[in-house]
Amino acid sequence: MQRYRSTRLVVASLALVIPATLSAQAFGLNEIGTCAVSRGFAATASPCRDASTIFWNPAAATWLTGWNATAGIAAIAIDGNFDQDTTFRRFKANVPTSWVPHVFVNYHDSTSRFAYGLGVYVPYGLQTQWHDDFPGRFVVLKAKLSTVYIQPNIAWQFNPKWSVGGGPILGYSNVELIQALDLSAQPIAPGSTTTFGALGIARGTEFARGRLKGNATAWGAQIGIWGRPSEKWSLGLRALSRLHFNYDNLDATFNQVPTNLIVGGPLPGIPAGTPIDALLAPQFTTGGALVSQGASTRINHPAQIQAGAAYTGFKNWLLEADYSWVGWNTFKTLPLDFSGPASAASRSLIEDYNNSSAIRLGAEYTIPPDQSKRLDQWKFRAGFVGAQSAAPDVTVTPLLPEQDRNYWTLGIGVPFKKKWAIDAGYAHVSTPGARGRIVERVSESQTAAQLNTGVFHLSANVFSLTLKANF
Repeated sequence: MQRYRSTRLVVASLALVIPATLSAQAFGLNEIGTCAVSRGFAATASPCRDASTIFWNPAAATWLTGWNATAGIAAIAIDGNFDQDTTFRRFKANVPTSWVPHVFVNYHDSTSRFAYGLGVYVPYGLQTQWHDDFPGRFVVLKAKLSTVYIQPNIAWQFNPKWSVGGGPILGYSNVELIQALDLSAQPIAPGSTTTFGALGIARGTEFARGRLKGNATAWGAQIGIWGRPSEKWSLGLRALSRLHFNYDNLDATFNQVPTNLIVGGPLPGIPAGTPIDALLAPQFTTGGALVSQGASTRINHPAQIQAGAAYTGFKNWLLEADYSWVGWNTFKTLPLDFSGPASAASRSLIEDYNNSSAIRLGAEYTIPPDQSKRLDQWKFRAGFVGAQSAAPDVTVTPLLPEQDRNYWTLGIGVPFKKKWAIDAGYAHVSTPGARGRIVERVSESQTAAQLNTGVFHLSANVFSLTLKANF
């Protein structure tokens, strides 16, 4: 027992945690530019008149004139909980507010058919966190991911009505994940089929926490086409490529958590009354399984396609409808490779994500000149989004309680000092709730009916603010 080592301890610590990375991506961050947020992300056919068009439709950068700079931030406050079937208890999430920045700059000489720009934005991210008493902490206690895209952009107006644009993308992704380890599930000796649970250790006895941290870079591209076939109509299409991240430098560390338990009866070589924490302590020192070690995985950030049509035939109004598609079906399994004591236990985890779609509707009303000196050229915006879940019923987990969701959005744009403007926006995200699991799926034969033991509820409030300048 004192020499007890098992690679399964490491697998229990890491293999259940890494899926948070891409599960987080299924809650893709569209909070890129306050104007677009306010219009329900319907901004492909008639992008906002600012440099954020580099993301929403890189071809429409020719619509701008002179220098345009845009910088802002979105605050995302998530509220979630899990209602457990067996105990009838509600466990609330403990997620801090996330701050998501965006910066864009664009230049277009009105005498030129070319526009040039640069965008820095966060299209994917997650911050999930639960309290220490959450029974699903053995799947995840905390998951934090952010992925920044840096995109230089060139747009070309190839005829009076149509433009094309795009550019390469450098992606940088950073992840931190924490999970509790359950002693009852661990074997009492290498190769043994007897677990600590068989010796009377209760399920859900935490004896350690594993922490995984690392980063990766990847390359991709985005391209768009935009045009105004008539005075009242505009059309747009953008395609963002998949980015393939190789997380080769993940660091896995472990901290022992006291159980304060003792051996109740004599075991071979171990007298009754021996502290279990003392038996486990060697696993956190040199030669043990729970020492610092490396890990790696490979994750695809999925491709996106968005198309839309906008209409300006009603005086002072802009109306737009977009369709968005994200290729999550590339995330079927997740390979895990360990370079420490768990190297023999490398494996692939089952996720089975599906492609997802969304309908985005947006409207904008501009107060015309001279109607009110105080409100001249103010813009009022609103939008609605209906988004389909990427996760199947069997993959709704504490990492991300992914489910169908609706967005309701509002916003305002206020110009000042002729060349400046400020946009403020709000979005509320609502979901119907979804049944999910708080244990890992270890076989494709396992179904949602077998694994799901409660209902996850999720909602969010998003506040966005952007400062814009045009020179």
